[in-house]
Amino acid sequence: METEKTRRPGGRSARVRTAVHQAVAELVAERGYGNFTVGEVAARAGVADTSIYRRWGNLEALSADAAITWLTEHSPIPDSGSLRADLRGFASKVAADVSGPAGLGVLRLAMALSNAGETGEQARNQFLTARFDQLRAMVDRAVARGERAPDPMHIVDHILAPIYVRTLFGLGPLTDAYTDELVDRLIDQS
Repeated sequence: METEKTRRPGGRSARVRTAVHQAVAELVAERGYGNFTVGEVAARAGVADTSIYRRWGNLEALSADAAITWLTEHSPIPDSGSLRADLRGFASKVAADVSGPAGLGVLRLAMALSNAGETGEQARNQFLTARFDQLRAMVDRAVARGERAPDPMHIVDHILAPIYVRTLFGLGPLTDAYTDELVDRLIDQS
C-alpha cells in the first residue's frame, strides 16, 4: 500500500521562518538595520546561512518578508459591528504589538528599508500596502453597514502615526485610554 506524503502546516519550514524572522527583528532592535549580516541572523536563528540565501536571496528580501509577515500576523482586523469598536480594538492591538519585543525592531526595519535602494523601497511599499489593505477592509465593512468612515490615510495620520512615533521615540506607555482617545477624536470629526 502506497502512502502519500503530506506536508504538515507548522512543520520545520515554518519553525525556521519564525526563528529567522525573530532574529531579524531582534537584531534590528539591538543594532539598527544594516548593522548585521545574514550570517549573524543565521547564527541567532540556529540555521545555516545557506538556508537563508536559498529561501530569501539577500538581507533586504529577508527583512522585507520579516516585516510584512509580522504585520499581517499581528494586529488582526476586528469585526465587532461598529467602526469605532473595530478601530479601538485594532489600535489597542497595534499599540501592544509595537510595544512588544519585536515591534520596535519591525518599525525601525520598515523605516530603514525606505533607504535601502530599490529592493528596500519595494519592501517598504509591500509593508505599507499590507497595512492599507487592513485599513481598507475595516473602512469598507463600515461603509457597507451604513457608517461614515474616514479615508484609510486619515486612520494612518490620526491613529497609527502617533502610536508609531511614541514607540520610536520612547514617549511613554501606549495605554488603551490613549488609543481610545485617538480613535474617538478621528471618529468624532469624521
